[in-house]
Amino acid sequence: MSKDKEFTHLNVQGHGRMVDITEKGVTFRQATAQGKLRMQKETMQKIREGAMAKGDVLGVAQVAGVLGAKQTPSLIPMCHPLLLTGVDLNFSFLDENTLVIEATVKNSGQTGVEMEALTAVSIAALTVYDMCKAIDRGMEILQIRLLEKKGGKSGHYMRTEEE
Repeated sequence: MSKDKEFTHLNVQGHGRMVDITEKGVTFRQATAQGKLRMQKETMQKIREGAMAKGDVLGVAQVAGVLGAKQTPSLIPMCHPLLLTGVDLNFSFLDENTLVIEATVKNSGQTGVEMEALTAVSIAALTVYDMCKAIDRGMEILQIRLLEKKGGKSGHYMRTEEE
């Protein structure tokens, strides 16, 4: 394993640790993550029409995703608390059964925002599930993954179709 690919969250004893970023410079960071929810056609229709009994599913999921990004260090033990400068979520309909959630998170800091983007997508997806489970317990949350990251020492990453 090359030096660049070593696990950085382990101390000399092999125990977990928060990586020391004291000496890292402040740079612009951005990450975009995506996830999908597969559901019954009828469930998707109710979401699109705003007809779910619990209210505006995508509006609530939007707020939940932003809150999720902001709470990432409370949920993921080795994540640094970050001053996020932007969090946005977008929803689209891939087909009559699949909702796509994308989250983009930005900051200027010493470490990246990939975990915050992934958490935003995850919390938004779980919120959709929670708001729709009364009529569709078989929903599936699928393919939560990083699409792109910019900034930092490791540079630019963009997911390719082969990954």
